[in-house]
Amino acid sequence: MDNLGILSVLIPLFIIVAAIITQDVVVSLLLGIFLGELVIHHFHPMEATIALLDGFVGLFAEGWITKTILFALLVGAIIKLITRAGGVNGFIAYLSNKEKNLDSPKGSLLLAYVLGVVIFIESSITALVAGTVAKPLCDKNGVSREKLAFVCDSTSAPICSLIPFNAWGALLLGLIVTAIDAEVIAGDGVALLIESILFNFYSLITVILVLVVILWDINIGPMKEAKPHPFTPHGDHHNSKPKSPLLMILPLVVLILMVPLSLYYTGNGDILKGSGSTSVFYAVIATLAFIYLYYVGGRHLKHKAYFEALYEGISDMIPIVLILLLAFLIGSVIKELGTANYLAHIMEGNIPPFLLPMLVFWVAALTSFSTGTSWGTFSIMMPIALALGASFDLYTPLMIGAVISGGIFGDHVSPISDTTIISSMASGCDHIAHVRTQMPYALIAAGLASVLYLVMGLVYA
Repeated sequence: MDNLGILSVLIPLFIIVAAIITQDVVVSLLLGIFLGELVIHHFHPMEATIALLDGFVGLFAEGWITKTILFALLVGAIIKLITRAGGVNGFIAYLSNKEKNLDSPKGSLLLAYVLGVVIFIESSITALVAGTVAKPLCDKNGVSREKLAFVCDSTSAPICSLIPFNAWGALLLGLIVTAIDAEVIAGDGVALLIESILFNFYSLITVILVLVVILWDINIGPMKEAKPHPFTPHGDHHNSKPKSPLLMILPLVVLILMVPLSLYYTGNGDILKGSGSTSVFYAVIATLAFIYLYYVGGRHLKHKAYFEALYEGISDMIPIVLILLLAFLIGSVIKELGTANYLAHIMEGNIPPFLLPMLVFWVAALTSFSTGTSWGTFSIMMPIALALGASFDLYTPLMIGAVISGGIFGDHVSPISDTTIISSMASGCDHIAHVRTQMPYALIAAGLASVLYLVMGLVYA
């Protein structure tokens, strides 16, 4: 079906509102998926139920989904193994002795921030490493996990879109080049993408805003009520001597380095053409193999203890994986409902040219928020925005920046976004609590970005 009008938007919005009110994202997603299937199948409950079950099983036919799920499960195993071997305590002890400035509330968040900025290869890896490394320090220094999740989430996708030497850049470049090949716009794809970074206002403002929040300890809205997590040392309690910080650092280095190597391999020598889902999957497999050789070979863990921790870590991730699977399923249902087509349709009509950049930003944001995917939003909105910009002779990098910003903002605040889910997971934070506490900051950044798009629209119209 092309679209169901406003109903195609109301169903995903129902899920989001229900998740925030009930604080049970699994039930909210299931209800929303069932409602969507009910509409698609002309209100036949049995057909809708069968479609829901078949759709859930059918997700595993998609290679990238299966690899993403395995990545999430095995990431839990990596975190559990590092903890069990004493790497977390060793890292905390090292920072406490050597880096006094980091062993503080501000320092622990700055550590997460710097890691988020430096690791721009893949948004999931960015959030994972920043959260895993900084979480014990935040717990020790009385920093709420909600605030850590906010820092991790705000320096994952925004940074990946600002430093596009990764799979994000490959996707965006491909969409721009497609428009050039179709003679919708003119210019060099790489140059246009790089110029658009200056107009990616939401990402730029968010990265600056997070730093300001950390340095001045700004807590607004629900973040004021966020409580620190009780700090309990991990690892071998019977051994008073702290373990080496390398037990934590080396596996994370392997994890990070394996992503570009895997992108290079899967892209047949071109890192920008590599598969992101395959690369992160290869990265966690390689990291687990390295951990086995390092921990068991170095007698930091016994063979049996390695596999016990491996299975426990996988078990810990099952609730997160269920949410991810349901988020993927609602994505396919939303596609059938025609949500994106309807949102694109409202862009048509007589619109003053100077309003276009701001409207593109907000329609992209609504699309991303409702569907939970920034990449899907880029694919939908980029051709529309570039064609609109060309017809009104607007500056092409400005329109590209508006699409990217809108996609990042919507994805940033959507509870059904995989980036939001992984940031919650990495920080050990309740998922809905993360969404609620992050929302005011994201809205401030979006408001400022909207003003800038309005101003730029006036300048370039």
